[in-house]
Amino acid sequence: MEPLPLPLVGWVFTLLSVGALALGGLIILAMHRAGELQRRFLAASAWNDMALFAIWILGLAGGIGVLQGRSWGRDLLEFFCWTLITLVLLSAATRLYAARRQSATEPVNWIGAISGITLVAIPLIVLCAAALVTLRSDAVRQALAG
Repeated sequence: MEPLPLPLVGWVFTLLSVGALALGGLIILAMHRAGELQRRFLAASAWNDMALFAIWILGLAGGIGVLQGRSWGRDLLEFFCWTLITLVLLSAATRLYAARRQSATEPVNWIGAISGITLVAIPLIVLCAAALVTLRSDAVRQALAG
């Protein structure tokens, strides 16, 4: 796999992070306004939400750092990509496990479950893998040597 242009990697992850942070904020705002039950669920998952926001902020900072030609940007973005790959795989496995447990009580649409995971997980993993190949290339290491 050939490395991607470094500005492309920086912009993609900067915009992806901004989009994820904005969507997360909108979801939290909608749940806060929805009612008492949703607010209690939101309060119960506050630590998880803060951890996810922190991870996406790392992706945003890494993308901006790469765009500015900073060596720490490469390190942050690489860490973000490994973290995102791990979270995507764990999320997919958890969803499939939950569907398998549900299949004992009621029928599960396995095609829908697998295709839903595939539409999200595979593109994100491929994007992160391409970014990792780019960020670990000798040309990028020399360009961002600090």
